[in-house]
Parts: sequence; structure tokens; C-alpha cells
Amino acid sequence: MLKPREKTPDLNITLVNDTEWSLSNQSPEKFTMLIVYRGLHCPICKKYLEELQQKLSEFKDLGVNVIAISSDTESKAKETYKEWDIDDIPLGYEFDIEEARNWGLYISSGIKEEPDQFIEPGLFLIRPNQELYSASIQTMPFARPGFDDLINAIKFVNDKEYPARGEA
Repeated sequence: MLKPREKTPDLNITLVNDTEWSLSNQSPEKFTMLIVYRGLHCPICKKYLEELQQKLSEFKDLGVNVIAISSDTESKAKETYKEWDIDDIPLGYEFDIEEARNWGLYISSGIKEEPDQFIEPGLFLIRPNQELYSASIQTMPFARPGFDDLINAIKFVNDKEYPARGEA
């Protein structure tokens, strides 16, 4: 299990714009916010990422780089990017399920029109030195952190130099 104040695994992922993204190459002022979403099949993910699109400039103003990733195939991820209103969110695909387990994420078996297996949601705030600051991990698409709450929390953390908690 990943713990706050410990270095996260590196993460290398392909984006829908055909570029490569690497966590170790990120240099945010304060945090990288890594959002793992379930995939194209999830209407709750669509709503969540579209809300993120509306708040993206606020995160950037706070020194937060953002990326959203899933285990979707390239074609599904590109369809997601085309169909959802998320034009400014870097969107990665083919996040390996075994690698997701190393991040402490939950894996589900598909029902109905879902993929055979996919990763349940998670949100990670990671310091520029790749140290985990906080994590929110779900077993299903509901009850994710609200973006206004995250923005207010990051403001507080930045203003008060509040340390990562939960490391013991």
C-alpha cells in the first residue's frame, strides 16, 4: 500500500495526442493530480471529468498539473476524448491493471457493457519529488472527492505548508 511521504512508483503512459507522459518528468509547482477513471463506459466518470475541465484553470493557478488515465484501449480513450467535453485534460490510456494494483487501486470484473476488467477510480496528489501527498481510492464510481473541496484543501495546504498525513 502506498503511504504518504513515500515515493510513488514511476508511471509512463501514452496520451490520446500520441505523446508519452511520465510522472518522473513532471515538474509542477506544487502537485501532480493523477485521476484514475473507469473508462468510456462510465457516465459518472464523464460527468466528473467534464466538471474537472471547468475547474482546470483553478488547479493550474494553484500549481497543480493534472492528468486523467484509465485502462481503456487507445481507440476507446480517443473516443472518450472526442465525445466528452474534456479538451484541455491530458488523457492517458492502457494503464496496466497489475500496475494499478501497485498503486492500491481496486479492479472490477465487467458486467453488462463494461470491459472484462477495469480499474476503479482513484485520485492522487503527488509532490514534485514524486512523494505521495494524499490518495483517495474508491471501490465503485460513487463518492469521489469534489473539485471545489480539493481546490480549497490545496489552498489551505499551500498557505499553511500543511504536511502529508497518514504516513504512520
